[in-house]
Amino acid sequence: MLLHGSCRCQAVKFEITGPIHRFTNCHCPDCRKINGAAFSSNLVVAAAGFKITAGEEMLADYESSPGKFRRFCQTCGAHVYAHINSRPEIVIVRAGLLDDEPGVRPQNHIWVSHKAPWFEITDSLPQFPEAFKG
Repeated sequence: MLLHGSCRCQAVKFEITGPIHRFTNCHCPDCRKINGAAFSSNLVVAAAGFKITAGEEMLADYESSPGKFRRFCQTCGAHVYAHINSRPEIVIVRAGLLDDEPGVRPQNHIWVSHKAPWFEITDSLPQFPEAFKG
């Protein structure tokens, strides 16, 4: 599999060459605030299968919680991906930045104990009060 993605202004581009381990909709307060939306659709992929192909110098880090860094395009502000120091084998990529069809659909909702009170989950995907365990 080869997937391409980019930020809104196209300054940052990336490739995913490995499998997608999980496609999840996260309702945690950080994802909601950072994305300005009810939830964030995220792809969990192997760090070894993720590569910035253009614009690495355009990325800025934000430590949203201890040891969790979110990387943003400095020009358009798009949240490209996150990495967690305690989980160096994975990166969490924002699915909305894909330029290609991933071939998979969201598998669950996580952190629903913190979902926006004005948003109702109406699909039949599994829901987890906190992080996915599995």
